[in-house]
Amino acid sequence: MRRLCRQYERWGKDKLAVLLGREGWAVSVSMVGRMRTSLRQRGVLSAPMLFRIKRRRGTARRPWAMRKPSDYAVAKPGDLVQLDMLDLRPAPGVILKQFTARDVVSRWDVMEVQRRATSAAAALSLKTLQRRLPIPLRAL
Repeated sequence: MRRLCRQYERWGKDKLAVLLGREGWAVSVSMVGRMRTSLRQRGVLSAPMLFRIKRRRGTARRPWAMRKPSDYAVAKPGDLVQLDMLDLRPAPGVILKQFTARDVVSRWDVMEVQRRATSAAAALSLKTLQRRLPIPLRAL
């Protein structure tokens, strides 16, 4: 038991019970737990070293995806338009991209389907948005 606990110090009593069973010791899982507790209390076993996990330093800044300030007032149509892109699969093996723009105030929608989600397709969709919107666009 001592040898196995030292060799597999991070393993729990369930796995240790299986290993002891393979070596010919017929012990229950709770018995293994009691033996480990006893070994630790007597000082034969010590608790395994803790590994500290490094904290992430935050996400990378994306200057092209800046949020509007919280005090940005959306009062008139065209003040804020939301953009979204999703996949359309009309047939097996056919994947299309749907670009959707919605004016937050007037609920006016402009949709366009492209073959690919590239920057050129997004730019074309923005031009279509500006052409189809009945109001001037002020913010995306």
